[in-house]
Amino acid sequence: MAHPHLPTTESAVTAIREIAHEYNLEMTVTDDIGADQTSRRTAAGVFTVLDPDGSLPHEAFVELGGSPAVTVRLFPEDDAKITVDGVDFEDVPRDSVPAFVRSVHSGLAYVKGRFFPPGWRLIVPLPGDETYKELILDDSLTPWLSRQVR
Repeated sequence: MAHPHLPTTESAVTAIREIAHEYNLEMTVTDDIGADQTSRRTAAGVFTVLDPDGSLPHEAFVELGGSPAVTVRLFPEDDAKITVDGVDFEDVPRDSVPAFVRSVHSGLAYVKGRFFPPGWRLIVPLPGDETYKELILDDSLTPWLSRQVR
């Protein structure tokens, strides 16, 4: 299933805002605009605002209240880093971010343990045939992660 196209960082923030409203979650957004402000533009000179192609990069950091603790860092390169209760999901496509957040808050995400290789994994299925899995590096599970064990 194809996710709706989100052409800009602001469109992704708006989609997350709608989900936060739907699940009655508090939301805080921090915007970084300009090549000298975004995290992946370390080579940008001092007071350099535009990228070499003339575009104005926009990065946003979104914190959602409630349980689990969810943060989303949206990058200008059409991807995001989503953290769910301390578990990092790197390089999630921007178009998949709203579906990811909705899956976490609707109860579709779950934790699965394995004996070999040992460890716990947080699994977030998205509509269609897309699933994200990440190893939980902390030895102990948070209360929310413990409730999600299958």
